[in-house]
Amino acid sequence: METWLASQSKKVVIGPEQPFVIIGERLNPTRRKRLLETLAAGDFSIALHEAQAQVAAGAQVLDVNAGVPGADEPQLLADLTRALVAAVDVPLCFDSANPAALEAALAVYKGKALLNSTTGEEKMLQAVLPLAAKYGAAVIGVVTDDTGIPPTPEARLAVARRIVQRAADYGVPAEDVVIDCLALPVGADSQAGRVTLDTLQLVRQELGVNLSLGASNVSFGLPDRPALNVAYLALGMARGLTAAITDPTVPEIRTTILAGDLLLGRDEYARRWIRAYRAAGRMVR
Repeated sequence: METWLASQSKKVVIGPEQPFVIIGERLNPTRRKRLLETLAAGDFSIALHEAQAQVAAGAQVLDVNAGVPGADEPQLLADLTRALVAAVDVPLCFDSANPAALEAALAVYKGKALLNSTTGEEKMLQAVLPLAAKYGAAVIGVVTDDTGIPPTPEARLAVARRIVQRAADYGVPAEDVVIDCLALPVGADSQAGRVTLDTLQLVRQELGVNLSLGASNVSFGLPDRPALNVAYLALGMARGLTAAITDPTVPEIRTTILAGDLLLGRDEYARRWIRAYRAAGRMVR
């Protein structure tokens, strides 16, 4: 099963036989003081610099968040979307819990976007899925519901199944649903990583949909986070992970993804690996 996204002139395909898709995470002002301050002032210079740097580092999609306290989020996200479309030619992933902000961005976007996100909670499904259907967008479905975070892979699979079924009720096909099996900090629960990895495998086997993670969450609060993040990405790719919201400007992450694609048979004759090595030897050793 393949999920495709598009900018005005570029198409990106997420799928188990396709190269892994990096969704750049650095356009999120949470815990990023300078980005937050400039967005609040209506200054997009840092955001555009971050966007261009992520695309240059290999991001095929950009996650865009305009959650600035006190700001008019719908207007800010729409304005930021216009600025990004003029600066970079990759599909965008609109990241907001505010349906009005999502619609404001979708209304000015020329292409097929990804919505980040809905959960299995009925109020979220009713708010986000009609937008996906109206604008022809794909949507990330996070495996939480009205009871909270399911503790087992089987319970998370049940939430994923419900999200896919409810999406179909609104006319959003399964190929336009990307399930997020929920990466949680292993520093707080040493079994959290394994539960998520087992969930990835179950959802891939049972539903066949594409899978994404906010991969950096797994290392929150721990030292040497890049080492944990790249190991987690590699393990996730082996279990069926096809995309991740992560930081492509960290060389180890990009290298691990290129290596994973090669070792999983998604880089014929190692062409992408060799090309990356020749273009940026410091990135691929």
